[in-house]
Amino acid sequence: MNEVNRDLLVLTKIVHLQPDELERQLQLLNTILFDTENWESFSMANEILDINRRKIIRKTHLIQRILSEKKQKPFVFVCNKN
Repeated sequence: MNEVNRDLLVLTKIVHLQPDELERQLQLLNTILFDTENWESFSMANEILDINRRKIIRKTHLIQRILSEKKQKPFVFVCNKN
């Protein structure tokens, strides 16, 4: 698995957490995030609001194509489906 350099804020109810236990928890979080943070998951969880064409784009391959364009058009928004 690729080591990803990221900032994580971990909130826990345990007052005194041993450094090795904290490292284990961070490794487990990185494992979960590595599996879920990918282009396909991002495309399924978001939609494109294109105000210019008055359309909502929900197909994953179209979302990926629009977001990978070099020059972004104005009034095209990425919106999370949540």
